[in-house]
Amino acid sequence: MSRDWLPRVTVATVVEQNGKFLMVEEDIYGEKILNQPAGHLEPNESLIEAAIRETSEETGWLVSIDHLIEFSQWTSNNSKNHYLRACFAATTTEFNPDQTLDEGIICAKWMTREEVAKNSHRLRSPLVLHHIDHYIAGKKTDIDVFSYYD
Repeated sequence: MSRDWLPRVTVATVVEQNGKFLMVEEDIYGEKILNQPAGHLEPNESLIEAAIRETSEETGWLVSIDHLIEFSQWTSNNSKNHYLRACFAATTTEFNPDQTLDEGIICAKWMTREEVAKNSHRLRSPLVLHHIDHYIAGKKTDIDVFSYYD
């Protein structure tokens, strides 16, 4: 087995409020793509800290993590990169209207599940709608399943 192969560790949050989900519209190689607030795990942070940070950086919303929806593996057909994605359910606690959004983020928007499904051709990955559906179905694991050792 090649030691050059390394999966990319990512986090995402499903944030629901009044029947709508917090989504980000982003510019990826000139295309307007939809995703949950999501991004890569950075050095010296836990998966939960990464999910909170990415949500804030991409939307201006500070959130608290409620539970893990799913830990998924997925290989992109385009890049052939392999991803390990921890997707969490989160609740908004505060909005910072002055937050400068991450590079490439066009805007944050609230969308119903149906609106997300109608835009399935624009989703960053199949995991986006998959995780919303798992959230709606009540799939959850307590976050105490995670341990972080520095």
